[in-house]
Amino acid sequence: MARKIEYGRMLHGGDYNPEQWLDRPDILKKDIEYFKKAHINTVSVGIFSWAVLEPEEGKYNLGWLEEIIDNLYKEGISTILATPSGARPKWMADKYPEVLRMDPDRTRRFFGGRHNHCYTSPVYRQKVHDMDKLLSQRLGSHPGVILWHISNEFGGECYCPLCQQKFREWLKEKYGTIEKLNSSWCTTFWSHIYNSFDQIEAPSPKGENELHALKLDWNRFVTDRTIDFIKGEVAAIREGGSELPVTANLMYDYNGLDYKKFRDVLDVVSWDNYPSWHKKEEFFTAIDAGMQHDLMRSIKNQPFLLMESCPSATNWKPINKLKKPGMMLAASLQAVAHGSDSVLYFQLHQSQGASEKFHGAVIDHYGGEDTRVFKEVTEVGEALETLKEVCGSQMKSPVAVLYDRENNWAIQDAQGPRNENMFYTEAVQKQYRALREQGLNVDVISMEHELSSYKIVAAPMAYMFKDGYEERLRAYAENGGTLVITYWTGLVDGTDKCFLGGTPYGLMEAAGLRTTEIDALYDWEENHGISEPGNHLEISGTYTCKNLCELVKVSDAEVLMRYGDDFYAGAPVVTHKAYGKGHVYYVGADMEQAFYSDFYGKAAKEAGIQAPLGFVPAEVSVTLRENQENEYLFIQNYARETKAVPVPAEYEVIYGAADEIMQPLATRVLKKKK
Repeated sequence: MARKIEYGRMLHGGDYNPEQWLDRPDILKKDIEYFKKAHINTVSVGIFSWAVLEPEEGKYNLGWLEEIIDNLYKEGISTILATPSGARPKWMADKYPEVLRMDPDRTRRFFGGRHNHCYTSPVYRQKVHDMDKLLSQRLGSHPGVILWHISNEFGGECYCPLCQQKFREWLKEKYGTIEKLNSSWCTTFWSHIYNSFDQIEAPSPKGENELHALKLDWNRFVTDRTIDFIKGEVAAIREGGSELPVTANLMYDYNGLDYKKFRDVLDVVSWDNYPSWHKKEEFFTAIDAGMQHDLMRSIKNQPFLLMESCPSATNWKPINKLKKPGMMLAASLQAVAHGSDSVLYFQLHQSQGASEKFHGAVIDHYGGEDTRVFKEVTEVGEALETLKEVCGSQMKSPVAVLYDRENNWAIQDAQGPRNENMFYTEAVQKQYRALREQGLNVDVISMEHELSSYKIVAAPMAYMFKDGYEERLRAYAENGGTLVITYWTGLVDGTDKCFLGGTPYGLMEAAGLRTTEIDALYDWEENHGISEPGNHLEISGTYTCKNLCELVKVSDAEVLMRYGDDFYAGAPVVTHKAYGKGHVYYVGADMEQAFYSDFYGKAAKEAGIQAPLGFVPAEVSVTLRENQENEYLFIQNYARETKAVPVPAEYEVIYGAADEIMQPLATRVLKKKK
């Protein structure tokens, strides 16, 4: 049963590693003084602290941690308490080598790094259980502790014999018989038929690495193993007596785990956001970051936490660029606009040595408060206090974009039509951006999400239809929704086995067409979509398309656009069919952004969607949060020039300048009674 989250304020603070400063009580005291000046009200502690918490096996040292939490609490600063399972101490790796991971070539790793541990190892699970239970018993009821932070940035996989056996058990539970597995995996190809589950091994570059269903199921297994490990940590916390809610910090567009499966094991979703601001135009980066915020929010359809962000420059990217003045405030409030109830940083006090000694921090090696970064952090803290009433408010979205991790795994392994890049993420981003440009909240969903509440569902490159997903899409359109599908849709089932009888499978009647071929373009090639005169959506003009161009045979769909070049010039590229009470649109090529911006402007109008603002200037972001009493409209200018954005008469300004002109990176928050 999920535990209810009630903070009563926007959380502001972040990762704090005071064990690095236990020999400097003067620094620990000064840190708290600085935290209060910067309006920091929450810190995360205990991450990667195992070697200090248990310096020798069975010898625990929790007194320093309790003292830190006590001192913070006395000053009104709350604690998010982490479990230390993200990195094991050296004594454990030496005494129990099974806790270390094996790589795909079945080589055992040496001690070092983070998450270098086997999620299956009974020894590691027991050690984690003992530590977590003790932390819960000792500190889980402390009045200053508000939330459990399970480990840190889960990721990676282990190929040891213990994991191999668990994988075979997982497959046997899923398929029941080896005959069903062989049929689902198409193992007759290349004579790879298995006679028993005991013969199966995880994919490896030294062995089987091109049986796509094997790799797909291995990825699913790794997610399930990770979730099972988290469940073990939570169980230990509950055994220790703490009933506080739990979170685990997820990562940007992480391809190693299927985050939608974390929905039921976490009470609140949190994630770590490190955009590369100033690398491209700010609006482009804002769209990218906004889509990830919305993906995280959509996992549970409730507010999330921004668990990590950088107050300055990171140290792990190829180029670690500073945030220009105003950027940190804008990026922080973007997270709040998209549903975050926090702005938390890594790190609060800069480490003196090792891997992240030059990673940005609120307090740097200089150790003073008269820095640009400290002043900007303080500004964020003041803004969050002003916006306290927004905390806990929800977001409702009239539209959704499908971005499914399992679908992504399958596309990456498809071996055709392009093997360098299928541009799946980019295809999703184009449609997400076009809908956001209309001033609309957008959910980023998986194949498990319910569809009935949306007026438009975009399902770009839905290569895999898992568990009868085509039936749900068809029913959605038939019942009045606007469904937008694209090229490379409905080709395989949940085991990456191709459908027979035509594609998009299960939607040929609904779309009024059947796909016949798909042309992969070289990087320097392009084609064009030319609008058909008199089309019902009134699309006009010519648009460029690249990378992938699909050919279709139309039955009873209306052709909105046709190809302009190559041997398929004149063939349909964009179509529409009224289906039941709704509409099915098909986009047959990787169209440029301008097409989607124009298309969704017209499709949203046809669907009767009312945006909060009647007109949204280019490169301005509009996002709506709401509670039972009020609506909160966040307007942010990511253009590199001023923009005129009038304040609607029914709204009052509760943050930002009230005049019409918005400066670059400015944020304005409006409030309206429902």
